[in-house]
Amino acid sequence: MDELTTPKLPKRIAKLDELAHNLWWSWCIPARNLYKSLDRPLWKLTGHNPVKLLQQIEPYRLVAAAEEPDFVSSYDKVMSSLAKTMSAADTWFSREYPHLVQKPVAYFSLEFAIHNSLPLYAGGLGVLAGDYCKEASDLGIPMVGVGFMYPQGYVHQHINDDGWQEDMYEQLDFNAAPISLARSTGGEPIKIKVPLDDKSIHVAVWQAKVGNVTLFLLDTNVEENEHQDRELSARLYAGDREMRLAQEILLGIGGVRVLRALEIEPVVWHANEGHTAFMMLERTRELVEKGMTFEQAAAKVR
Repeated sequence: MDELTTPKLPKRIAKLDELAHNLWWSWCIPARNLYKSLDRPLWKLTGHNPVKLLQQIEPYRLVAAAEEPDFVSSYDKVMSSLAKTMSAADTWFSREYPHLVQKPVAYFSLEFAIHNSLPLYAGGLGVLAGDYCKEASDLGIPMVGVGFMYPQGYVHQHINDDGWQEDMYEQLDFNAAPISLARSTGGEPIKIKVPLDDKSIHVAVWQAKVGNVTLFLLDTNVEENEHQDRELSARLYAGDREMRLAQEILLGIGGVRVLRALEIEPVVWHANEGHTAFMMLERTRELVEKGMTFEQAAAKVR
C-alpha cells in the first residue's frame, strides 16, 4: 500500500480523517485512544500520528472498527465533543465577553509546540505558544496563530564517535502531517509576496487546526523563489544572523499580509518575543499609507 494514500474510511467512521487533521486530539485522551485501539503497534510505530496511521493501516481493521459497538460508541462521543469545541457557541469566553467573540487575537511566534507530529518547536517558547493555543480553544477565545511551516523544525542531537555533539534534522513529510493548504474564501490557495533586499519572496501558506484555533504557517519552498530563498523557512533558528533576520522579516511582514489576504482583522496582536517585531512595523506602515503620520501610527500600534 502507498503509505501516502489514506484508505477509504467506512461511512460509519468517515470523520476519523477530519479528526486526525485537528490537533485537538493531541490533548483529548478519548480521541487518542480511538486511534490507538485501531492498531496499537502501528500507533506506536507512526509516532502517535493519526494521519500517518490512517495512511498505513490495513483496511480490514477500519471495517472491523466500524462494526464494533464499543468503538462506534466512543467515536460518537469524541466527534460530539469536537463539534462542541468547534462551534464555540457556549464557552467561557462567549459567556463572559459576548461582544468580543467576533474580534480575534493574532498570536505571532517562531515556534508552536502542539504535538510531535507537527515539530515546529525547539523548547520553552514553543511550548508556551502551544499551550496558549490549546487553552484558547478550550476557553473559546477567538485566536489565530502565525508562524513557519518548517520541514526541519525540530533538531535531534546525538554524540558522534569522536565525542562531539551533532545535530540531526528529520525531514517532515507534509503529506503525513496534520496540515492543509490555507485557502481564500473563493477556494484558491493563499500566496503572498514579501519584499526582501531588492526582490520579492513568494510565500505559500499552510494551516493547522488546534481545536477552534487555526495556525497559519508560512512556507518559502515554492518554485517562484530562487534556491537560497526557498531555504528561508527550512529550519527553526538555522543559518547565520542574516538568515535569522530574513526569517523575522518574513514572519512579521508576511504574517500580517497573510491575515489581510484571509480577511482576518485582529483586534489584538501578540508578539511572542522580539522575533516577531516586524509585525508591528508592517502595521505601522499600513497606517502611514492610510494617512497617519509615523508618530501617530507608531503610537496606535503600541
